[in-house]
Amino acid sequence: MTSAAPMTAAEYWDKYKPHRGEHPQQRPAADRFDWTGVPDDAGPGAELLGRPKTALDLGPAEGENAARLARMGVEVTAVDFSPVQVERARGFWADLPNLTFVHAEVCAYLDREPREFDAVYSTWGAVWFTDPDDLFPRVRRSLAPGGVFGFSHRELATGHYGAQPMSGKWLEGRESELTVYRRQYSAQQWADILKRYGFTNIAARVLPHPAPAALGTLLVTAQTAC
Repeated sequence: MTSAAPMTAAEYWDKYKPHRGEHPQQRPAADRFDWTGVPDDAGPGAELLGRPKTALDLGPAEGENAARLARMGVEVTAVDFSPVQVERARGFWADLPNLTFVHAEVCAYLDREPREFDAVYSTWGAVWFTDPDDLFPRVRRSLAPGGVFGFSHRELATGHYGAQPMSGKWLEGRESELTVYRRQYSAQQWADILKRYGFTNIAARVLPHPAPAALGTLLVTAQTAC
């Protein structure tokens, strides 16, 4: 018997990277900060975030990038609105005292969180799936002066701009009861949106995939004014 199709966006992400097998799931290695999701990628790492003392991860899923930063001495808060992903990540990284996983929708979390962070980032996470007009002003308010905002997602398919419907292979062919949208913009479009919300030192580029036929990773960093 197959399980019911997800009815909410959180339920959709509950099904991401499902664990199969009789033995407990092994946690990720978290031996590098990964923007691309490409195994053994030699691209940029945590240095793009500067030297933060505090960081906020938007949509961490299994939490490997958050754990990598925590192992480097950064105090990390990671926010995900899938309770399944949050509980899995908490189990993986319970030994890291400076890493906290929070179950919340990112805009709602930013509305109630008074702290400022030295870095806010999202690697194929919530930035890809949240309206930037809702998210970006909140991120800017939550960044300390001179703080870094970094995010990555799959390279834009030509001509597919704005909110694009998507499906997930983890749904195993079932039709979803809802439509989940990812926000697809070119490097220049992302830069223009960031400028509109007062970010500076914007760098947006595509990191090619090692497989010639595969789409690369669009990587964007920006800062708040000092």
